[in-house]
Order: sequence, then C-alpha cells, then structure tokens
Amino acid sequence: MSEKNLWITIMLLLAASQLLAQKKPVDYVNPLLGTATLWDKKDLGFTPTHRTWGAEVFPGASLPNAMVQLTPVTQFHSGSGYQYEDTVIYGFAHTSKGHWNLCNVPLMPVTGTINPEDYKSAYSHKNEAAHPGYYQVYLERYGINAELTSTLRCAFHKYTFRPGADKEVVANLALSNERVRSWNIHRENDHTFTGFQQTGEKLYFYAVANQKVDKIDSIKKDAVIIQVVHFAKGDKPLELQIGFSFVSVKNAKENLEKEMLGKSFNQVRGEATSTWGNLLSKISVAGGTERQKGIFYSCLYRSFLWPALRSDINGDFIDLNGKVQNKGFNYYTEPSLWDDYRNKLILLGLLSPKVTIDVIKSLIDKGEIAGFMPTFFHGDHASVFITGSYLRGLRDFDVNAAYRLMLKNATVEGTRKYVDEYNTKGYISELDVPNPVTETVTKAAVTKTLEYAYDDYAVALLAKQLNDTASYRMLMKRTKNYKNVFNPANGFMEGRLANGDWVKNFNPYYPYYEYMYREANAWQSSFFVPHDVPGLIGLYKSQSAFENKLDSLFSVPWKGDEAYNISGFIGQYCQGNQPDHSYPFLYYFVGKQKKSQVILDSIMNHFYDLGKEHLSYAGMDDAGEMSSWYVFNAMGFYPFSPADPQYMISVPLFNQVHIELANGKTYSIVKRKSGKKISSLNYGGKKLNGYLITDKELKEGKTLEIGTE
Repeated sequence: MSEKNLWITIMLLLAASQLLAQKKPVDYVNPLLGTATLWDKKDLGFTPTHRTWGAEVFPGASLPNAMVQLTPVTQFHSGSGYQYEDTVIYGFAHTSKGHWNLCNVPLMPVTGTINPEDYKSAYSHKNEAAHPGYYQVYLERYGINAELTSTLRCAFHKYTFRPGADKEVVANLALSNERVRSWNIHRENDHTFTGFQQTGEKLYFYAVANQKVDKIDSIKKDAVIIQVVHFAKGDKPLELQIGFSFVSVKNAKENLEKEMLGKSFNQVRGEATSTWGNLLSKISVAGGTERQKGIFYSCLYRSFLWPALRSDINGDFIDLNGKVQNKGFNYYTEPSLWDDYRNKLILLGLLSPKVTIDVIKSLIDKGEIAGFMPTFFHGDHASVFITGSYLRGLRDFDVNAAYRLMLKNATVEGTRKYVDEYNTKGYISELDVPNPVTETVTKAAVTKTLEYAYDDYAVALLAKQLNDTASYRMLMKRTKNYKNVFNPANGFMEGRLANGDWVKNFNPYYPYYEYMYREANAWQSSFFVPHDVPGLIGLYKSQSAFENKLDSLFSVPWKGDEAYNISGFIGQYCQGNQPDHSYPFLYYFVGKQKKSQVILDSIMNHFYDLGKEHLSYAGMDDAGEMSSWYVFNAMGFYPFSPADPQYMISVPLFNQVHIELANGKTYSIVKRKSGKKISSLNYGGKKLNGYLITDKELKEGKTLEIGTE
C-alpha cells in the first residue's frame, strides 16, 4: 500500500470511528426488527407446514404509547398487518398492536382507474425505510413515494406522485383486522373530509389536505365497496394531516389543530425523532458490539408502543359504558397483561412512571364499571402489575379502590374462571380427555392453578401494606396451592381430575393451547413458582435432584411438535413464548449462577435477530414483553418476581449502563472483566449480599459494580 493510500485509509477509519462515537440511541433503532417470519427448522424447533407466528410487530410511525400507529398493511387479518416476506401493500392503517386486531381506517394512495377488488401495489425493501416516528415506501404500481409520520393522536401522510398523475386516495373503511360494524366518510369542505370506522371501538377522523378535495366516489364491485377521494391536479406532493379520536369528529379536529395542523412534514418528523430520542437516551450503554446496541435500542423502542392512548387532548374518553368521561388523567388500553406483567410494565414504570400510573387509573376505572379488575387473556395479572408498581413507589392512584377490585377477583367467581373450585379444592381440576391434541380447549387447569397462586401472593403483599391482616393470611395460605398440582412421581406440575387422580395418558413433551397448560407443555409450566422457589425445590428429593430436573429442561430436545406460538428452543425451554421466561434464573437458587448466565447469554446472542434477513424474533413480541426481556437482561438486572420490588442481578452485555431515573438520579452498572461468573457485587461502595438489588436501592442512583471471572 502506498503512503498516500495508507493515509486515506487511516483518515477513513478515523472518520468512521467519529461517526460511531456520535451515533445516538435513536439511530440504532430498526423498526423492521421483528417483522420477518421464521421458516428454518433449526431455529423453529420443527418443520413448519404453514407460516409460523413471527414477532408480529409493525414497522410504521408512532410515538411512545400513542393513540396512532401509522403503518403499512401487507396482509389483513395477520398479527400486526405487516409481514416482511409479503410483496404487496394494501394501504396504510392507523392503529396496530400485533394481536390480530385493529388496523383501523386503511388509506391507500392510487392513480388512474381503480378496481375495488385489486388496488394493492407491489413494493421492494430496497425502496423502504423505517425509523422511530417515520416510515417510507415506494409504491411501484402507481409510482408513488409514500412517507408517514405522526404525533400522539394524529397522522401525517405525504405522497409524491409522478408529474401530471391523477391524485386519489382509497379509503376502504369496510376493512380492518376486526369485523367492521359501520363506517362513514364525507367531504366536509374544499380541503377536508371526515368520518369514522366502528369495529369494537368507534374511531373518528378529521382529515385536512393541502390540495382541494374534488369529490368522494363510492366504487362497488360484487360485494366489495370502497371510497375514493379525488384531489385536484398539481405537481406538489399531496399531504394529509389527520386527527383521530375515539370520542367524536369534533375532538378529532381539536386533536389535529393542537398537535399537528400548520406544521410541515419535516417538522412533525423531527419532533417525533426528538421524542423518541429523549426516551431512548434515558438509558446509555458503553462497550458491547454494534449489533448488540442495535438489538438493545430496537428492543427498548419496541417496549414503549403499547398500551395505547385512548383519551383526547382535552382529556375526553369513552368509558366501558360508552359514556364520555373526563377525569383528569390519560386513558389507556389494557396492557397485554398475561405477557407484559413479567417485565415490560416494570420497565414502563421505571422510565415512564406518569404513563404507568395513568394505565393503572384506567384499569381501575374499567374495573369499577365492570365490577372486577380487568385482565388480559389468562390469569389475573393486573394484581401483580398494580402491587409491583405500588411497592416500587408509584402511589398517585386510588390504591384502596384497586385493592377492593383485586380482592374481589381473588375471591368471587368472575374474572378468575373456576375460582370457586380453586378456593375450595386448592387447585382447579382438569377434564379427562382420552386423546387430546394441541388445539383441545378445556380449562388449562394447571396453568390457572399456578398463576392464581402467584396472583394471590401479589394481592397478599398489597393486603399487608393496607393492614388487611385477615385477607393477607388467607391469601398467603393459598399461595402454596401450586403444591397441589405437583406430581412427586415424575417431578411435573400435572393435571388432576376432580376426584384427585392424575390425568391419564400424561405426556410432558406435548404442547397444548388450553388443556392442562396454557400455550405450553409440562416442562415449560412446571417451574412457575416465582414467589416461593425454595418451596418448589423442597418438593424434590434434594437440591441436586431439582438441579438435575432443571438441567433436563435446557437439554432434553424438543420433539418436533408444531404449534403457532411455541418456537425457539433450548432443550424444552421455549424463548418464543412467555410462560418460562424467568426460568434461566432458577440456577441462582441452587448456587449455580454461572449456569444461568450461560443460558441468558445464549438467548440474547441467538434469538433476537434470526433468519436470513436477521429481522426475526424467536416468537411473538406480545406488546413488548419479548423486547423488554432482552432490555433487562442486557442491562444485567431482571424482575424475577415482578410483584416484589427487587431485581435479580446478572452479568450485563455492556461494560457500562447508565439509567436516568424519574427522580433525577442516575443508576449506573459497571462490569469488571468479561466472565460469566459473578465474583463480587458492590453498590455505592458497599458489598451486596446475594444477587438481589431492591428497587429502593436502585433509585438511590448509585453505581453497581459487578465483578466477574
């Protein structure tokens, strides 16, 4: 190499290093991470016969915990509406979560003659870009470059057409991921159209265009009817600024006027980037690879998209009775509680305590109308969320109202299915099904028994705080109910019949959706006792017997059974679904912390950028739970028992982690050396005994030094 070329190479390397040094957390985020589906048997654990569930996340524009998620739809009635392997776009929807619902008010820019049954457009990932608060794609069929950005309650569409092209936008309001009950759209004035789409909720919109709205046509072919909004011709890009509300068109207009109207596209995009930058920068990391930082900040971003805002800028919201209310707090959707109570809601409380408190207030409001504290999907985990938040110092809500509802859930048949049987027998009995299959639906009795025992523990902790001694004692007694479904003959939590016998033809390897277990097999269910691991260990003949069983969990191969949401295995352990996500830490309880770290590192290294595009998760993100799992473990602490205000310490991926807390202090973690075994723990210069740090200690804002070997 010549001296000149050597000098150029050195300068380029210096410039690259400076660029990396200037890279901000928001720059590391890739909203496309998690949008691709796994097809590889090696990663799935079985040979797929159909498209397996991916992370089911959306790549579009949104702000943290916003009302609007403005995102492309490549396939309706799919998880988030977008799958990376799809090749066409049907439109841009304004709500998304990832659970086969929402995808409301889809709009599609088009030009020329429109066929109601076929107006989709091909696109290429080479002409697609996604960043926090921004999405762009080129629609090949129409020659339209579409750009999207958003505020909390408003969407901004910018469509650049070919010169001289007709400018039209298809509004297919009869379509969403849910059954559409009714809809309406009409021209308000020269630059405005309004309407609504009603599925389970009624979403109103108020849209202002930068070009004249000529007319709105209805085009019908067979059973398909679409609305086409025609705009005046002109060479400048078509811009639509749309306000949304679940209350009224009037409120949608006010949301638009106060959040977006009058601002340029680049201004709104810049504000969205800034909002995300401020949130993501609350956690800074040093050390680690660029890949690890990319996954970390992408997961951190993904952790703050749900629950979603449902109240307007004036505070109005629609309650469960369908009435307009205004109670001085932001009203949110229910969290994805079966999934994200495990970690995501703790992360939300750590970085966004005001949002967390308002989410709890929203749950209480719904509970007081319904008569029971709401939950999601399975179990009764609002109790864990609320107790854990209260014990972590989030107190600005009516804790007595919350507790009354939580106690009612635990003692009265309603939200907790089969709770009368659980309270009487100490377990929920299962049916004797001769030849159950994965899709068999009965009582998921083992999972319910285990989860109710933990939920009882959470309610008991709050009962103790509120000096309800009688309820505390009653609930704490019930926290031992997990022992009633433990079969000492095989070391599994197993289904029991009403007469006390064990379920016949028991197969611990076979996964079920709702027979004995919820979305799991016996291996993935038998260690769920986060409130009493010493008691769980005591059910085995010895501590070494428990350790051997745990070794088998992570080493006995998956048998190749296919299930939609059970994928990504280390032995029988499943990272692709939530039930066993705390299990890697169980080695701590038998004095084998290093074994835990080997598994944690393996999971973080392998299961978060899988597939040929490196855009696949091992399984569903489930509103941020999978992402938050990575965030916590990459930082080196995890809420093993989320009802308890403490964290299990592990070895972080990064040499340094700094977290800006809501109280103005900074909690720091410093890793010494790069071993997997923790040799010392010092916090604020004082030695920590054991592997736990309390939430109170963490919020003192000192430095945790983790020595490794």
